[in-house]
Amino acid sequence: MKKSFLLFTIITSVLVASCSATKVARDAGNNLSGSWTLNSVSYEGSSGNFKSVIFNDADDICFEGSDWFFRDNNNTGRYTIQNSSLCAGGDRFIRWSVIDRTDAPDQLQFKFIDEKLKDISGGVGYRLEIQNLTSDAMTLKSKVSVEGEPISIVYNFTKKQ
Repeated sequence: MKKSFLLFTIITSVLVASCSATKVARDAGNNLSGSWTLNSVSYEGSSGNFKSVIFNDADDICFEGSDWFFRDNNNTGRYTIQNSSLCAGGDRFIRWSVIDRTDAPDQLQFKFIDEKLKDISGGVGYRLEIQNLTSDAMTLKSKVSVEGEPISIVYNFTKKQ
């Protein structure tokens, strides 16, 4: 009986530890929590002018000045694009998490959800490398390919106070 209980306790401890977020991911989630403004979208890795549709949603210009909100107690949030002649404005709801990677920069991943927190993207989501994350600034980067050449889209945020 004692051996069974000890074995059960060990297995339960291992399972709980393996399923919980790492301290690094929790700290990043805590820093991420709150309201942010996406100040600029730029491109690295090639010269020239670029125009892209970001997150299969809107043109890159539509994201500049967009408001982002991350709630860390249930990992939901939203971003809001302002309505204009070029952009279909409104709220886009997301579920997000931070992926702690030991051999590369941590990543912010998210997928689209509806107001009732149900997945509306068929499980498709996005991952962006966290290049910098402090209490007042964040830089995210996504790697894409343009005509076979690697390009990085760089997203620069400031936290709202």
